[in-house]
Amino acid sequence: MWYIIIGDFMKQYLEIGKVNNTHGLKGEIKIAMWCDDIDYIKQLKTVYLDDEGKKPLTLLSARQQKNVAILKLAEVTDIDAAEQLKGKVLYCNRDDAVIDEGAHYLADIIGCYVVDVDTEEEYGKIVDVLNYGASDIYDVESWGNHTLVPAIDDIVKEIDTEYQVVRIKPMKGLFDED
Repeated sequence: MWYIIIGDFMKQYLEIGKVNNTHGLKGEIKIAMWCDDIDYIKQLKTVYLDDEGKKPLTLLSARQQKNVAILKLAEVTDIDAAEQLKGKVLYCNRDDAVIDEGAHYLADIIGCYVVDVDTEEEYGKIVDVLNYGASDIYDVESWGNHTLVPAIDDIVKEIDTEYQVVRIKPMKGLFDED
């Protein structure tokens, strides 16, 4: 089975987190991180207030505090300016960051077709990626039905974001009714 990709499906600007509060009086902001860790953010020089890269902000520093990141942006110099960012989502340009070989952005996995590695049977499309601690879980939708697939090595055998296909070896009972 072949999948034809029409257009550029990969988003250039990816969400890194949401500003949930200010920190101190000098304009630092706290963000709930939507990326793996603070090291990902630290490699960025610019973050954006939009998903098209039209509203850049210069990242001066980033550090972790418990489960949030504290960022200092050159354009945000006081608490009043920081207050204006509350509730905003911050983005990065995917070309500005390096990820580990074999790693994938969640934004690229969402929308992939899930296919049996042995039979090429199509099970549906990934509509969301969840995580409750142990591993990512793919929410696979087919004809209105949802199946949660653990994203573990025993099941997920190949991820090809270029062709939007995730090949799996399903556990017994995952997709069959027997």
